[in-house]
Amino acid sequence: MTAGLQPDMFDPACPTTVMPFQIGDKWTAMVLLCLEGGPRRFTELRVPLRRVTPKVLAETLRSMERDGLITRSAYDENPPRVEYSLTPLGHSLLKLLDAARSWCTEHMGDLVAARAAFTARPAATGS
Repeated sequence: MTAGLQPDMFDPACPTTVMPFQIGDKWTAMVLLCLEGGPRRFTELRVPLRRVTPKVLAETLRSMERDGLITRSAYDENPPRVEYSLTPLGHSLLKLLDAARSWCTEHMGDLVAARAAFTARPAATGS
């Protein structure tokens, strides 16, 4: 028999409570990849990230800035210019992201098959 889960297993000081993004958060990982080659403006980011709304992209960028993954540089020009770039901390996540992408590539068939099997099974009753 498996031991029960402890109610205090996620201590407030636990590192998982400060993770900069959730596993599966699609926009943060995509923004990291967009900024890998250097600074980008908001409108440049919107090109490959066309499925994200401007509001959600702005929120993602703000949370990434809050977590120290990117910097926002505003230039006093006419018209004003703002660029986003990766910090050293943000760059350090690229190796982890590459590993996750490799894992997904290796296991894509298994993931697709599992999702298809889940969708095809009869609906469960109760909980």
